[in-house]
Amino acid sequence: MSATGQGKLVTILVPNYKTPEITKICLRLLRRHTDFSKVHVIAIDNGSGDASLDYLRSLDWIELIERAPEADDTAPLSHSRALDLALARVTTPYVLSIHTDTFVRRPEWIDVLLAPFAEDDRLAGVGSWKLESKTPLQRWGRLFEQAWKLALFRLTGKRSFRAERFDESLHYLRSHCAMYRTDVIRELNTGFSDERQPAGSAMFRKMAEAGYRMKFLDSVELGQYVDHLNHATMILNPELGTSASNIRRGGARLKDKLRGIDAEAILADASLDR
Repeated sequence: MSATGQGKLVTILVPNYKTPEITKICLRLLRRHTDFSKVHVIAIDNGSGDASLDYLRSLDWIELIERAPEADDTAPLSHSRALDLALARVTTPYVLSIHTDTFVRRPEWIDVLLAPFAEDDRLAGVGSWKLESKTPLQRWGRLFEQAWKLALFRLTGKRSFRAERFDESLHYLRSHCAMYRTDVIRELNTGFSDERQPAGSAMFRKMAEAGYRMKFLDSVELGQYVDHLNHATMILNPELGTSASNIRRGGARLKDKLRGIDAEAILADASLDR
């Protein structure tokens, strides 16, 4: 198994659940584009019992935790608890959470996330609320859709959207790509599953309430370095509770994204496992 994070700057936490090909692509791109003199990687398997776990066991450059499910686990809570299980082992100054459907695009990605901390000693977290690669036309379409739904709500009182889409005060650093100062997490005795809220939301709030600053990077800017498939685990595992329409739309989006990064070539390149 991989050495500890001693002497490194960042520990990267990667929870895994039953996404064999996506997991392999994620970690191979991480391996290709990351300076491992700076980072330590901890992968946490959430009881997959499939080929993705076999793959993680085969890698000697990661630390692997095999987490046993708890009786009251939900899909979001098992994800948060997996992150916290690894967080307890972190010894580096910074900790970074990503998903198995988070794909690294460029080697500067760690430096981009670290840079804001050097400029502000009260900064505790850096990341994004949304991280989606969309064309300008798609972004304009999403803005129009949101404006239309908000107008309908104000006119009829019927809500067809989540409040946090329009209220930035409800935003927090999402665990698909969020870097934190480890010492602040320890100081506030918090974690990703704090208050059983979505991963990192209570932790974000407590850091802000304690007077620390949190920085949201623009999704287009961050998207130059890191891509996110968004809900790939839910799409590929319908038993987790997503709707049939989400699976249908998400499956088509997933196929397009994998074609765009030449997933077949990445899956064929076993040299990236070493």
